[in-house]
Amino acid sequence: MPKASTKKSEKPIEELTYEEALAELEGIVEVLEGEQSQLEEAIKLFERGQALAARCGVLLEAAQLKVKQVAGDDVSAFEEESE
Repeated sequence: MPKASTKKSEKPIEELTYEEALAELEGIVEVLEGEQSQLEEAIKLFERGQALAARCGVLLEAAQLKVKQVAGDDVSAFEEESE
């Protein structure tokens, strides 16, 4: 299991791909759920996790916009069918 860390060598969040951000976020969740962390370390992990979740949201919104631009009105028909 990958461990999340707060090392200085971490890649800046704004440079992470969706997959990288999600993988790191999952690692942080594992650490916070499974270990007794020092309060300060847990807070740092939580803050990074919040920022990673926001990054994933931004990347998903950008992907959705691209799909809508490419597919046009066909996307809204698909969204209605899937609900």
